[in-house]
Amino acid sequence: MTPTWWRDSVVYQVYPRSFADASGDGVGDLAGLTARLDHIAGLGADAIWLTPFQRSPQTDHGYDVSDYTDVDPLFGDLAGFDALVLRAHGLGLRVIVDIVPNHCSAQHPIFQAALAGDPSARARFHFAASPPGRPGDPPNDWPSVFGGPAWTRVPDGSWYLHLYSAEQPDWNWRDPRTAGFFDDVLRFWLDRGVDGLRVDVAHGLFKAAGLPSLPPGAIPSPGRLRGNPLACDQPETVEVYRRWRAITDSYAPPRALIGEVNLDPHRAARYVGDDRLHQAFAFEFLIAEWNATVWRDTATRLLRHPPVTWVVENHDVVRTATRYAVGPDEPRPSQAGTSRAGTSRAGTSRARAALLTILGLPGAAYLYQGQEYSLPEADVPVAARQDPAWPRSGLSRDGCRVPLPWPDGFSPPGAAPPWLPLPPGWDAHLSSPTLPLARRAITLRRALRLPSEDTVTWSIDHDQRLIAHRPDFALVVAMGTDAVPLPPGHVLLTSDPLTPDGLLPADTAAWITPAA
Repeated sequence: MTPTWWRDSVVYQVYPRSFADASGDGVGDLAGLTARLDHIAGLGADAIWLTPFQRSPQTDHGYDVSDYTDVDPLFGDLAGFDALVLRAHGLGLRVIVDIVPNHCSAQHPIFQAALAGDPSARARFHFAASPPGRPGDPPNDWPSVFGGPAWTRVPDGSWYLHLYSAEQPDWNWRDPRTAGFFDDVLRFWLDRGVDGLRVDVAHGLFKAAGLPSLPPGAIPSPGRLRGNPLACDQPETVEVYRRWRAITDSYAPPRALIGEVNLDPHRAARYVGDDRLHQAFAFEFLIAEWNATVWRDTATRLLRHPPVTWVVENHDVVRTATRYAVGPDEPRPSQAGTSRAGTSRAGTSRARAALLTILGLPGAAYLYQGQEYSLPEADVPVAARQDPAWPRSGLSRDGCRVPLPWPDGFSPPGAAPPWLPLPPGWDAHLSSPTLPLARRAITLRRALRLPSEDTVTWSIDHDQRLIAHRPDFALVVAMGTDAVPLPPGHVLLTSDPLTPDGLLPADTAAWITPAA
């Protein structure tokens, strides 16, 4: 196995509860995933990343872990996980699992002991009293990423910190026992044969010493942990990954560490290096509007800090076919509204072009399940929404988490209804031309063997014609309103057909190599 496979891999993200249900309870599971690994291998992906499947009350759908070294019965058991890894490796797929070190479940045994008043257990979390002279007030004014305060009071009058839901207390990384605890968690999954670990909220972990209140006038917006610099990106956090890198490098071949470091690129780059994380997600493209200047400037910032991990979809954001379906003067969609569910012809074309773009840039590309069909955001009825952020902030991520509409069904015949309702006609997306496009692009990408360290220069002309120039390769994206001419060269692939006179239509991408 290539030790640096992670540099330019295509990784397919699996949200297990929405991928495939083998048990018939309406919730996806490991057995369902194992049975459909051929689909992912058939795309040409190099690896799969599984969001959490460990034991959990599922308040935040697995990101509230109550046992880090077991499989939640909802998804199967450890034997089923081992079978999945064996099958994946047999198909040439590496396996990346999620680790959640910033917080755990309120049902975790150590936190339960803390709630019962055990002072040793309380030291493992952030318990604090109300400020002097302000009985009944929380210890500071930090907000939760999910909305509302980041503190919950317990019967004895003290408070505990949770940067997400009240059911997700934050570990205290200033307690030395926390580091040793997670060393054991990492080794448990690495010993079971996983090839990499994706680190949730990797820039969190340490909080500012003393837990001070925010500066006057500072109001972090919901959903953006980086807006509270006291609650993340503390200098001690990087040292955790030096420790973890020593662990992953002790395995043969070395295993990869991929961080969810949702910071500005120059700050995120501090977490990546030969003795730290291997990669950090390039989050800027998740919020970049469909505009040539924005994409050029965003990619330029990201490419200053290689290696880059490109991603335009995941389980936390509106799907691209819907996100890009707005005109230049319309408000961009968010998870808050239902009117922005669905898509348009332009949105679907832009989603395909975005897919071809991230596959054509140097570095790794992460695809989210359903992206190969250009699935749109689903309009999940309010009564059916399950995202814990919804009642606290009015933001819901459920629309991008609706189960996949497999030709023979998400669940076996006679199964319980899916955990989120499938919109009428959801299976019609299976005929999307994006699927053959994704297969061809990934196959061609591998055949081209373009170096992940390629330099890129950019140009914009001809009504928002964006060109990324790499040595012996060019990516062209028509981001304006009109079809544009292609630069000289051999057209390898386009996300939509060229016009009869050979122009690149609006909202379309192309790969070009020099003419022979």
